[in-house]
Amino acid sequence: MSPAIPTFPDRVYRVVAHIPHGRVTTYGLIARSLGAPRSARMVGWVLRRTPPEMNLPCHRVVNRIGLLSGGWHFGHPDIMRDLLRDESIPFRDDYQVDLSTCLWNPADDPDLDSRHVP
Repeated sequence: MSPAIPTFPDRVYRVVAHIPHGRVTTYGLIARSLGAPRSARMVGWVLRRTPPEMNLPCHRVVNRIGLLSGGWHFGHPDIMRDLLRDESIPFRDDYQVDLSTCLWNPADDPDLDSRHVP
């Protein structure tokens, strides 16, 4: 019997689990790393429905310009902002991280081949 093929949500969760502390990534970079470059919105939908018991760092995913677009998932964007500030993520303003200093690209991580999840 062959192993089950991972679902799109499973692959998203695997990438998000690898986001390093003190770094952020974008919905689009996750989608591209999965071989689905036009699926950033689908990544957002998956993250919105992430079961809390998975304890994934979903707060480390922002939109393409660094805005805390997923902030309402946490109850209010202030909660997401505070979680990121606790990790010393630099901000350009109250709800926009400075991507030039803290962006993590999953495609550049040698320990993560998200297109071919076992």
